Formats: sequence, structure tokens, C-alpha cells
Amino acid sequence: MRIGVLTGGGDCPGLNAAIRAIVRRGIDVHGHEIVGFRDGWRGPLEDEWDELTVESTAGILPRGGTILRTSRTNPFKREGGAQIVRDRLDALGLDGLIAIGGEDTLGAAFRLHDEAGLPVLGVPKTIDNDLNATDMTFGFDTAVHVATEAIDRLHTTAESHNRILVVEVMGRHAGWIALHSGLAGGADAILVPERPFDVEDVCGLIRRRHSRGRYFSIVVVAEGAVPAEGTMETLESDTDEFGHVRLGGIGQRLSLEIEERTGFETRVTVLGHVQRGGTPTPYDRVLATRMGVAASDAAQAGSWGTMPALRGGRIELVALRDAVAELRLVPTEEYEVAETFFG
Repeated sequence: MRIGVLTGGGDCPGLNAAIRAIVRRGIDVHGHEIVGFRDGWRGPLEDEWDELTVESTAGILPRGGTILRTSRTNPFKREGGAQIVRDRLDALGLDGLIAIGGEDTLGAAFRLHDEAGLPVLGVPKTIDNDLNATDMTFGFDTAVHVATEAIDRLHTTAESHNRILVVEVMGRHAGWIALHSGLAGGADAILVPERPFDVEDVCGLIRRRHSRGRYFSIVVVAEGAVPAEGTMETLESDTDEFGHVRLGGIGQRLSLEIEERTGFETRVTVLGHVQRGGTPTPYDRVLATRMGVAASDAAQAGSWGTMPALRGGRIELVALRDAVAELRLVPTEEYEVAETFFG
């Protein structure tokens, strides 16, 4: 068989481990030939690709990013995009395509399979950990490690200066990074997209700490967190090809509000892309490898329209339809565990 592979959407730690696993399993075990498309869906749309071999993917296991590069290109935003992808697969003699990505990349993969009948498989990756039908996505563990280390470091400077420090982490629709890093880092308030917040409640927690002689606080806020209606102004943003608002700025706006309302010196740290860059943790390397191997096996078996998923510690195939049907959000009971330690 001859199989294509691409990485789409935001980069995250573990992508190269997944690519390496697909190539090694495909070539050494199944006798596949592997074609790597560059820049996500832009690769098949614009005929940008390279042959992948065991030699060309050697040494990439610990590397962050993706050797195939990536983009947020949406094939359904191009006129005749689905047909172009079909024609490219035919021209290259490909028996199928493995798309490694998050909500948007796998959503496009599902549509190409469901609507256009193309032989497509998915592999779930996203630092946000918000893909349905899998217990965890690779990239998340590394992002939480980075964010937790930053919070640990910020604790000492916040305490030294008697400051309030707002830490903005990634998380568009789901607050998994904020929740886990905030809980692990001992944050005094955690704000997530699933629960609109009242800034006055946050200020109340900070004032309570001051009344107890704790003159510093750490507030972790996900980039997609939103204030309850009428409680705080927010900034307008533009959108990408998938219609998502380009986020950023909630941390800055929140820090200004806290300082103005409490009179306590407040600073903001925006972790941004550092969370998804650099070396993946051992856990993410192993998870990405397991999923890459499972994807290669699924391609060999012709199990198109599916995706490897982590379920109860095992890797199982699930329908792409289930993976993109809805987002995996932070449940109330898990957030309530963190609330125990607020203020």
C-alpha cells in the first residue's frame, strides 16, 4: 500500500513521534510506501509533498513541532477542494491518507470521508485535550508540564513583591490546561471557558487572601475564558479559515480589572506558544507512538473513517464521527475539586 500523512492545525509536542511511528510501522511491518504532505491540507491542495523513509524520519522522536510543517488551511474553503484532494491521492497512487490533527483537521478528514468517500484516517492531537472519544490527546501532558513549571516560578516572584499575577494559558473552548496546571501549581483562582466568571468574585477571593495575611495571589485563566454578561468588557478579534476567533488578551484585560478594583499591584504573564513548542514529555512521546502504530495498522486493515483513541489505558479504534461530534469539556465535578483550594 501507499499511504499519505499530514499534520494540520496548531503544532504540538509529539507530532514527530506519531509521524515516525507511522513510517516505521508502515514500512518495516506492512511494507507501505509513505508520502508526507507539507503544511497540513495545503499539501494535497497545492501538490507539496515528500517521500518519507525510515532514514528521513530517524532522530525525530524527541523533537517538537512537525517535520511536515503545518497550517490551518481548510480544504472546504477552496473551490472544489474535496475533488482536488481526491485527484491528488489518485495522481500519487495513494491508497489512503492519515490526517494528524485536532478538532478542525479531523473535522475536515471526517467530511472528506463521509461526504466525498475518500479513504481517510485520523490521529488525535491537541494540547487543549478537547477531542471527544479519547481520554487524552498527545501534546496535553507537555503543555501542562510547561504551564505548571511557569506557575511554580511565578509563585516566588509574586510572593517577593506582594503582587497578583495573572497567568494566561491556552484553551479555546476547554479549560483542561488551566485546570490541571492551576491545580498542580496551587493557583488561587482558575478561570475556564466552560464557566463564565464574574471578576468581582475573583477580586473577592484575592481580598480574602489579603485578610489572612497572604499578600500575593496566582490567577490562572484560559485564553477562551469569558466574563459573565455585563461584568467586564472584552476585546473583539478576527477569525481564521475555520471560523474560530483569534484569541488572546483576556489575561491583560483581567489584570487591569483586578488592579483597578482591588488596588493591589497586578501583572500578567501570557505563556502563549511556549506551551506547545519544544521537547515532548516521555508520556506524550509514548502516547503519540502508540497512536501512530495503531493508525498504520488501521490503514493496513482498511479501517477508513476511524481514529485511534486512548480508552482506559488501551488504544482502540473509534469512528471519526464520534471524535468530532462534540468537544470534550471540563465537567463540573472536576472543576469543583479545584474550587476547594481557591482563595
